[in-house]
Amino acid sequence: MNQNGSTPLTDRVYTRAPYWADVPDEQWMDWRWQMSNRLNTVEELGRVINLTESERRALTTKGLFRVDITPYFASLIDPDDPSCPVRKQVIPTDREMVPFQSMMEDSLAEDKHSPVPGLVHRYPDRVLMLITTQCASYCRYCTRSRIVGDPTQTFSRAEFDAQIAYIERTPQIRDVLLSGGDPMVLAPKLLDMILGRLRAIPHVEIIRIGSRVPVFLPMRVTPEFCAMIEKYHPFWLNIHVNHPKEITPELAAAADRLTRAGVPLGNQSVLLAGVNDSVHIQRKLVHDLVKIRVRPYYLYQCDLVEGSGHLRTTVSKGIEIIEGLRGHTSGYAVPTYVVDAPGGGGKIPVMPNYVVSQAPGKVVLRNFEGFITTYTEPLDYDPHEIAHQEALIARRPEPGQAGVLGLLEGERMSIEPEGFNDTHSRGGGEHRLRSGEIAQKWQPLGVGSIEVHKPRERLSPGAEEQE
Repeated sequence: MNQNGSTPLTDRVYTRAPYWADVPDEQWMDWRWQMSNRLNTVEELGRVINLTESERRALTTKGLFRVDITPYFASLIDPDDPSCPVRKQVIPTDREMVPFQSMMEDSLAEDKHSPVPGLVHRYPDRVLMLITTQCASYCRYCTRSRIVGDPTQTFSRAEFDAQIAYIERTPQIRDVLLSGGDPMVLAPKLLDMILGRLRAIPHVEIIRIGSRVPVFLPMRVTPEFCAMIEKYHPFWLNIHVNHPKEITPELAAAADRLTRAGVPLGNQSVLLAGVNDSVHIQRKLVHDLVKIRVRPYYLYQCDLVEGSGHLRTTVSKGIEIIEGLRGHTSGYAVPTYVVDAPGGGGKIPVMPNYVVSQAPGKVVLRNFEGFITTYTEPLDYDPHEIAHQEALIARRPEPGQAGVLGLLEGERMSIEPEGFNDTHSRGGGEHRLRSGEIAQKWQPLGVGSIEVHKPRERLSPGAEEQE
């Protein structure tokens, strides 16, 4: 046991740069030692990496996003190659100072969809709970760089309480995702307390953590940590690996401990120029992930955050990558490619088009090889046959967010942009043909209303004059 009271792992050390060769294995595998010895200055990084002038300028510029790199992760960096894919993710260059079109501070409008500080409720049945602004290391494309890494932005106990209270009084929430920052850098007792309070809420079915700690700091996944999260099943964990070089024996051991503790593991990657924007790199990445029992979950288009312009790719590159994965490898090794919509629209899946054409009773499809086939649809299919069984399933209370499904289920006929009706009234007032009293003329029969639709009474010629 070390001076901090934690028991370091005794796994064999595989990943360690020569600079730390004299550090005892027990100390190297202590996650608190790793956190205490992170690199963040030109002088510290210069002892391990041959910095370029661009990197030196960025590291000495005030106001750039925070830099901190664990010794373990720094050991993955090629000290002599400025194009090293690990290096590009965590060491800034002066290209971060170049603004680009559509750059935003909060590109996903998370704070706009935050009913209480640190809680984002964008989707009907799940929330994102930000519980820290600190990480083990800092990604140069961080979506939340507006708050992450800034100790003045940290969340207070009162804000934790407000987040929990909101979840308690909102029964439609069945899934809570903990993020930040990175929840796994919190003091173990604090994280245990948060997980315990969430698990005590009856309608919370699933608790998830999104973390890059297993990648930046695999020694944090101790047996004690695994024993703690076992208490809160069903518990899920998504890690964040962008390149095969990040999949080390240490990460494999951490993933093994987590899966043996019953934790399903997924991976979320970000598509990054010069890092992983290649079909062949992505294919090796997903293959290496499934070998350590981590399922590829999302491949994100890089967000429009300040400092990330040089790391962005086109959306067509992402579609090309999915084209090179779907059918070319196992289906469970293919992530969903998504654009997290600027302005707060949420994750929008983007993929190649496999539907060539459609006609009544037939769908024409193509596969990954270009093979085109016809699928014959049943002509006697009755979509209402399931209605009796469907009525036995309680509908979740998610008002106002039915979206396109609401159109398909007949709740309404159209979705109009804000101000649509005002625009098309062209400034005119109410009149006999556009009166609110006859608004039912635009209400389709049987759509969006349980009231009986009655035809408007027709006035006989001259009736208006008689009234």
